[in-house]
Order: sequence, then C-alpha cells, then structure tokens
Amino acid sequence: MRNRLPNKTLVALLAAMPAIACSADPGVQSAQATVTQSGEDAAFYMAAIEGVQGPDGGRLGDRTLEELMDEFGVPGVSVAVIHDFEIHWAQGYGVADVETGLMVDTETMFQAASISKPVSAMAALRAVQDGLFSLDDDINDVLESWELDGGEFTRDRPVTPRSLMSHVSGLGDGFGFPGYDPTDPLPTTVQILDGHELSNVGPVFMERPPMTFMEYSGGGVTVMQLAIADARGRNFADIMRDDVLEPIGMVNSSFAQPITPEDDRNAARAHDDNGRSMGPKWHVYPEQAAAGLWTTPTDLARFAIEVQKSAVGRSNRVLSRAMVQEMLSPVGVGGYAVGLAVARLGEGWYFSHGGGNWGFRCTLLAHKVKGYGVVVMTNGRQGGALTGEIARRIQAAYQWDSLAEPVPRS
Repeated sequence: MRNRLPNKTLVALLAAMPAIACSADPGVQSAQATVTQSGEDAAFYMAAIEGVQGPDGGRLGDRTLEELMDEFGVPGVSVAVIHDFEIHWAQGYGVADVETGLMVDTETMFQAASISKPVSAMAALRAVQDGLFSLDDDINDVLESWELDGGEFTRDRPVTPRSLMSHVSGLGDGFGFPGYDPTDPLPTTVQILDGHELSNVGPVFMERPPMTFMEYSGGGVTVMQLAIADARGRNFADIMRDDVLEPIGMVNSSFAQPITPEDDRNAARAHDDNGRSMGPKWHVYPEQAAAGLWTTPTDLARFAIEVQKSAVGRSNRVLSRAMVQEMLSPVGVGGYAVGLAVARLGEGWYFSHGGGNWGFRCTLLAHKVKGYGVVVMTNGRQGGALTGEIARRIQAAYQWDSLAEPVPRS
C-alpha cells in the first residue's frame, strides 16, 4: 500500500496512546465524543488523525489537526467514522460559533450543502418504489405546478428523474446557490426555477439533449424537489422527515429552511476564510433538495450505512436492495449514479459527495461493499482542504483499499 502509516508508526502511536489521549488540548477537542466500540481502540484511531503523520503523511502531514484548523481558519470540525457497517467513533473539535463560544459536539448541526442531494435522491427513489412515478418518466408527466420547456432538445428523449439526479439532463443552469440572508423574503420553488426577481439565481434552461454530457446542475435537483412535492402532495421538508430521516434514525437532521429556533441552539455558525463571523449566523436555502439539509456527521454516517447495508441485503428501512443499486450504479454518462458520485479509488469502489454552502464545507466518502467510510463537516469557508486531509488520514490509519496497489500477477 502507499500513503499509509508505516507499521512502526502504528506501533509507536499505540504504545503512546495513554499519553496522547490525556494530553489533548481541551480548547480544540469538544466535551463530547461518541464511541460505539472499545474506547481504547477508538482513541488509537483518533490520535492517528489528530497528530503529526508519519513519513508518508503527504504535504500536510507535518501538522497536527489543531494546527491545520488554525492554518485554514476553520473554527470547528466534526467527524464520524464508519467501520464494519457501524459508526466506530464520532468527535467534535473546536468552536461552533465564534460569537458565542459554543463548542462543537457530536450533536452540533452543520449545513450539509450539496450532500443534501443524495439524501433527497433517496426520497425520490422511495417515491419510485411506492409507484408514484418511474425513474425514466418524462419529468413533465410528474410535475403538476410547473413545466420544463425542453424545446428541440427533448424532441427525441425527455428529461427524466434519473437524468436530473445524475446531472445528465441537459440543463445548463451553471450556478450554485448563494443562499439568502435570514431577513430576506424567500422565493418559492417555482419562482427559483423561473428566475423570478425574488430569486438570486437565473432560471433553469436546457443547453443540450439529455444524456449528452454530465454537467452538474443544482437547478435540475431543484426541479426534482418540486416533482417529489407534487407527486406526494406535501411539503418537501415533511416528506424528507417521514420518508428518509426518521426511518434511518437521523435524529439531529432537518430540511426545514430556515432552521427552527430549537435546532439552532446547537447549530454551527458560518465563518469566512479566516474563521471570523460574516454577520448573519447562516444563510437560508429554499433550494432544499440541493442545499438545504442541516445535519451532523453521525447522522450522515447513518445515511451512508443504510445505503451500504441495503446494497448487501442487510437493511431496507427506506429502499429495497434492488432500488438502492440505482444510487450506486453510474447512469452511463459522467460519474454519477442517482444522487451519488461513484468511482474507483485505488483497489476499491466508493460512493461520495461533497458540499459547500456559505461558510460551510463538508465531505462524505464510503465504500460500496466493505462497510467503511467517513463524514467530515466544517464551519469555515476554507474547510474543503481540511476535510480532504482528515479523510486521507482516516484512509491511511484504517488501511482502506483506496490506498492499495494492485496485487501483482504471480
């Protein structure tokens, strides 16, 4: 394997574990950790990512986690690690809100940003499973409160739920969502799609025929948000709560926009490149399916585990084994399945998604069949570099096959 902790480094870390565990800086480490296996076992792996890395630790390996948070101006980080189809450990680090001094714990809610998309895709697939529509229906046959004008681009092939959730629909909106100040009036979903004056993004529009190329489209996922709500005849946040969040046990998660005052009591603040407050605590995202989930790494790990277990026939709390394969099988153009990016890393196949909202960055990465993964969420605009480094350290410490070399032919 490459880029993993050498055996001598692992032995040294294990031997030093009591000292490492006791010497953690209380200013960085939160007061709460969740450990589902041996405390010593979890503490070993936590120390492996918190400390300076071994000689194969990469360009950021000579810094501790605390030093990296300072370097990238990220006040708070929360991590959950999946091992053997279970949450092995979860831990919060640093400050959730620099204005109040609230510390990060494992129940602190962060904005999931674009990781909202695969969670929403699970609800769409649940609607397919319930017979409300099919993945390959013309989206205009599903929509009731709006119509997509496909023009000549859809003469031979319609835009479908499958193509919308895998970013191959032909839509060319080309924008992310900046969110809204909490005091701003919010557009409806239809107004967002039309580019109404209340919306801070342009209208969605067709740029090419479906299934021509992959072009990431938050607007396409917003079309799917409206389709799910129209098909169910209910509020989107309530659908997500009842069809996905509660069945999986995502107890600290909500698609409510804005976040409720009760949940906001332990919600992180958005911070700029230097870890400073940017005025409003957070932005509001009426584009709920694309960017509106408030959650924790522990809850997103529960989501990933449900996908993993459903795929091997060990759970069906939301989707059947056959249906969840739609989330794990790329559609044939680009690297996306329904809702998730799927790719080979090293000698393994992984599903993943990243996210970036105003002042928040996060990542989810999990193995398709081996039952391991990681979720990292931050409340700083430069958190992307930090989430990537933490994920790399976890892969090295747990010796994932993402870092493995092919077995040579004998």
